[in-house]
Amino acid sequence: MVERAPEKKSMPTIWRVPDQLWEKIEPILKEHDPSKNTGRPRVNQRAVLDAVIFRLRTGCQWNRLPSEFPDDSSVHRTFQRWVELGILDLVWASLLSECEELKGVTWEWQAADGAMGKARFGGISWARTPPIEPKPARSALCWSRPTEDRSRWWWRERTCATTSYSKPRWMR
Repeated sequence: MVERAPEKKSMPTIWRVPDQLWEKIEPILKEHDPSKNTGRPRVNQRAVLDAVIFRLRTGCQWNRLPSEFPDDSSVHRTFQRWVELGILDLVWASLLSECEELKGVTWEWQAADGAMGKARFGGISWARTPPIEPKPARSALCWSRPTEDRSRWWWRERTCATTSYSKPRWMR
């Protein structure tokens, strides 16, 4: 019987912010996004950061966050506020400088990851569609209904005969 090599288990996914990391992020959030004295209390910022990490790692929709995280609209609103205030950039710069101090970042090799998908239903076309061929404008007299002044059919037939178009359907 053939023995199979044991399968390597992948590293566990980090879904929560560890305590040591939170101790470095919390002062930045308190300084640049303090809670207000009035109004409703804000959601737990650590739980919001956990939800944002979950959202970014899984690619799920905001309204599909698990129930263990705060409300999806609160998480999204807080995330948008952090982006607008530049807090995530400050957190990134702080953690990056600390990694460089610890010699934890090697810039010799980098990788970028992305996903490409099919544009369903043709996507959005930003280019103007060129005309196939120039067409002369239709005569307004040929396509209008008879009025009191132009109620005679012979007059309409004569006018339409001078153009390259046939009679409208309602006149046939």
